[in-house]
Amino acid sequence: MVPLLDLNPDELLTTTRSVRLRLDFDRPVERSIIEDCLLVAQQAPTGGNRQAWSFVIVTDPDQRRALGQIYKRGWDAYLAELAEQAATASARPADDSTVRVYRSAQYLAEHMGQAPVLIVPCVMGRLEHLTTEQQAGAWGSILPAAWSLMLAARARGLGTCFTTVHLGFERDAADLLAIPYDDVTQAGLIPLAYTKGTHFGPAPRNPLDTIVHWDRW
Repeated sequence: MVPLLDLNPDELLTTTRSVRLRLDFDRPVERSIIEDCLLVAQQAPTGGNRQAWSFVIVTDPDQRRALGQIYKRGWDAYLAELAEQAATASARPADDSTVRVYRSAQYLAEHMGQAPVLIVPCVMGRLEHLTTEQQAGAWGSILPAAWSLMLAARARGLGTCFTTVHLGFERDAADLLAIPYDDVTQAGLIPLAYTKGTHFGPAPRNPLDTIVHWDRW
């Protein structure tokens, strides 16, 4: 069993970052560690206690490589969309922080298939035609579990990054991983790897008074 990092709850919550550049693609992740993280994820709340979740754990090198290629296609499509938006008069220049994030995201897109573990959290059912209320209930029954998994990984010295751009090609990923597309919705794609160093700090965030509305908007 990997010893947990010495982090109190607030430190764990405020230092679980989207890790891209510091993922160690060369160090294997033990199956027992993955299962420990999944056991934590299973304790997350879920609507009606239905627990209608599944996690596809991809460790086979060929499968990881193929899934990484699907992710790269999604990333390239996303960049093309951004470029189209930037061509409009209303587009604003990106600040330095945004540029750094996109550079690290580009790095992850080019190396996603090299992560020792790729995790696809899934929820039962197709959500496209549900009402907002129904969709909120479905997403609220898988995303807390995914976040719990990411927290559990951080506590054990591993890094993760919740990504979604492969969902533009969700059916291709479903075919690759034998996920029954008509019955199951993929919620994202999470690379899992040990990190190069375990120190991460809180990220800059906007002041509370710019995002909090008391009693009314």
